[in-house]
Amino acid sequence: MVFRRFLAPTARVLLGTALAAVMLTGCSVNPVTGEKQLSLIPENKALAIGAEQYKPTQQTQGGQFYLDPELNLYVKEVGMKLARVSDRPDLPYEFVVLNSSVPNAWALPGGKIAINRGLLTEFEDEAQLASVLGHEIVHAAAGHSLQRMQQSTLISLGVAGLGYAISDNEWASLIMGGAAMGAQLALAQYSQSAELESDHYGIRYMDAAGYDPQAAVELQKLFVRLSEGNNPGFLQGMFATHPPSQKRVDENQKLVNRIGAGGYRGREAYQQKLAFLRSRQPAYDAYDRARQLAGKEQLDKAMAEINEAIDIEPEEAAFYAFRGQLYRARQQPEQAAADFDRATSLYPEMFAYQLQSGLNALALNNLTKARDSLKRANETVPTSIAFLRLGDIAVRQNRRDAALRYYSTAAEADGRVAAEAKQKLAALTGN
Repeated sequence: MVFRRFLAPTARVLLGTALAAVMLTGCSVNPVTGEKQLSLIPENKALAIGAEQYKPTQQTQGGQFYLDPELNLYVKEVGMKLARVSDRPDLPYEFVVLNSSVPNAWALPGGKIAINRGLLTEFEDEAQLASVLGHEIVHAAAGHSLQRMQQSTLISLGVAGLGYAISDNEWASLIMGGAAMGAQLALAQYSQSAELESDHYGIRYMDAAGYDPQAAVELQKLFVRLSEGNNPGFLQGMFATHPPSQKRVDENQKLVNRIGAGGYRGREAYQQKLAFLRSRQPAYDAYDRARQLAGKEQLDKAMAEINEAIDIEPEEAAFYAFRGQLYRARQQPEQAAADFDRATSLYPEMFAYQLQSGLNALALNNLTKARDSLKRANETVPTSIAFLRLGDIAVRQNRRDAALRYYSTAAEADGRVAAEAKQKLAALTGN
């Protein structure tokens, strides 16, 4: 399969390992439960791909919430308290807050854990935060992501790395390579047994770390109530990956009754750490409204909302990137260029901002800037549209061999981008 060229090195190794493992089925012992389980992929390979795909997967989910380093540090500190009392304290844990209003949290193999700012604003205290982080730590410690990887992502090699429905990301269908695989792992739904297992041991980790485990029951009750309503954020985020149920509430309460409620809640500390984010919430609310309005083609109203967001928080790259998109939609590429420049200066690592900047520069016939921006975007998260337009730039610069390589890569994707790449490839080769 040609697409394997564009997976990162450890991802390619892992694909080969998975193929070999299908032929040589093995078992291992779950380090959390002590039970035997099917083991097709060596842990060191899974850990390597978790580490490799952590940053790209963050970017497919909104990127880091870089405006508040103290909040990121706080989440890390709470997470590490729980990790140290877990059944796998040796894992290379990392914790990050993502810049997404979608309420969700996820874990990749090796303890690579993320939580969205949209979920943090739903909590009242540190114990509730600990409940979610403890739950995700169990997913990592018990190898639940590894199990999902074995069952679907890598064994069904025909779909690995060619793009998935990635929450809150307009480039979802165009993302290629390992980044798409990491995003699928982050957004795939866990089984009920995995959720119950993570609830059970997560509560035990909370208790061992000194937190009140009743907070876990409170959150599950809240999630069940929300799931019965029509909350699109939760339906697309937390509930899509971690489906709530009354059974989970009941099982959690039984465990808490056995081990005893009581412990640290940390309401005051949590509210202090969330103060900055809550103060900026009106800006993110305006941003979310702008996105909804743009989806309904109400561009003038969307522009008013995003301008309000920028007035409240002028250092948020996402706001400028979105306003740049609005300017492009209004056929104002020069104004768009200024906003994309601002977005990439505030968060240069974010692939989406570099991609938008590059596409806009190409529309302005600034081939050098377009090429540089698209290449930077692909260094973090490769997309078929970036490869396609890099091919167009190479053609215009009389770099035929480069154009062939870019078009060949884009042609390995799906949909209209791949179709266009194949047409241009055929035109170049005369086939």
